[in-house]
Amino acid sequence: MSKFRFHLSVSADGYLAGPDQSEENPLGVGGEQLHEWVFPLEAWRKPHGKEGGEVNASTQVVEEVVANVGAGVMGRNMFGPVAGGDWGDESWKGWWGDDPPFHHPVFVLTHHERQPLEMEGGTTFTFVTDGLESALEQARDAADGKDVQLHGGASVAQQFLAANLIDEFELHVVPLLLGGGERLLDNVGDLQLEQERAVEAPGVTHVKYRVVK
Repeated sequence: MSKFRFHLSVSADGYLAGPDQSEENPLGVGGEQLHEWVFPLEAWRKPHGKEGGEVNASTQVVEEVVANVGAGVMGRNMFGPVAGGDWGDESWKGWWGDDPPFHHPVFVLTHHERQPLEMEGGTTFTFVTDGLESALEQARDAADGKDVQLHGGASVAQQFLAANLIDEFELHVVPLLLGGGERLLDNVGDLQLEQERAVEAPGVTHVKYRVVK
């Protein structure tokens, strides 16, 4: 059976972005450090069109979290720009250039209508204005039996967790204290979790949880 899941890097004090986010600094002050563990990996570099890279204990984790994904969902803040609002001249096409790394349909939750945006590499952004469940239903249909991955950010992850729609998630916990910014696990209600695994790797510990329904 297909799952609805996510994986996100978080600081040791629970933030997945630092303070003072902006278009020039979308992850806030210090937030880029949350992802330094993954950038050198061959498993990250290859899908981004880069050669070489390291293989370590994080490799299998990264390969598993991107496997069997047929569609994605993300919040408007994740798609950007940071200021939000209406789409203006629709020149904004996300943070990832002409060839985003998703390579599957992605459904973006927003209050502002926009026509679907077809990008290179098989990524199509569809903008959903009628709520979480509609976005998830459309993503499940597009995934055609594969898993649906929630690509972030914190606010929409909280909403899906509070609605008890997430099946499992993996946190990549980085030994970094940001002291402020965007927290992940606030406002999620009375969740019950079971830990499925913990993997220690250079610069990060991967902790996977199943949501008890």
